Amino acid sequence: MKKLIFLFSLLFLFNGCSESDSNPETPKTPTVANLVFPFENYLCNEGSNLTLTESTVLFEWEASEYTDSYELFITNLTSNKSSFYQISNTTLSVVILRGTPYEWYVISKSNSSSNTSQSETWQFYNAANGVQSYAPFPAEIISPAMAETITNSPSEITLDWEGRDVDDDIVAYDIYLGTETSPTLFKSNVSESILNNVSVSTNTIYFWKIVTIDSMNNKSYSTISQFKIE
Repeated sequence: MKKLIFLFSLLFLFNGCSESDSNPETPKTPTVANLVFPFENYLCNEGSNLTLTESTVLFEWEASEYTDSYELFITNLTSNKSSFYQISNTTLSVVILRGTPYEWYVISKSNSSSNTSQSETWQFYNAANGVQSYAPFPAEIISPAMAETITNSPSEITLDWEGRDVDDDIVAYDIYLGTETSPTLFKSNVSESILNNVSVSTNTIYFWKIVTIDSMNNKSYSTISQFKIE
C-alpha cells in the first residue's frame, strides 16, 4: 500500500512539472520610450564641444518597461542621411552638424521577445553660431501617403501635408506635382497646408513634393512622394 501511494505521488509531481513546463510565461513586449531631449520643434543651443560646423548633443529618453536595449535613430533632414546607435542605457552623446534640422526616435527591444516598440518622432534644429533665422523643417507628406493607391477612379483629390518651423514664420508653400519622377511646379504661394480639387487621371502614377518658405525666404524641400490613381 505504501508503495502504491508513493507511485501515485511521483505521478502527480511528474504531471505537475510537465504541465508547468508546457505553459511557459509569454514574453512581454517592450513599452514605448518617452522622448526627453532634444525637444520637439526646438532650436537646440545646448550642445558642447562646439566647432564652427559641429557640436555634441545629448539625446535622452525615459526607460521603457520590459526592455533590454534601445536603438536610437537620428536623421539629417537636409541630406536625408540616417544613423542609428544600439545602447543599453537611456542617454547618448552624438556629434551632429550645426545649423541643420534633424529628427529622431527610439526603438525599445527585449532579449526575450522579437516584438519592439517605437517612440514618437521628434524634430529639432541644431543651432549655428550667429544665425538669426532658420529654414523651416521639410514638410511632412500626409495624404496621399507614400505609395498609396487611390481607387474608385476619382477625378479630383486633396493634397495634405504638415509644415513646421522653429521661428514660426512660414508664409507659403510651393507644390510640385507631375507624372515624372522629378515633378514640376504645379501651384505656388499656397498659404495653407492643404490643396483641394487637384485634377487627376485614372491609371496614372503621380509624384509630388512640397517646398516650404518662411518670411526670410528660407526654403526647405520635402522628400518626393508618389501615389497611384486607379
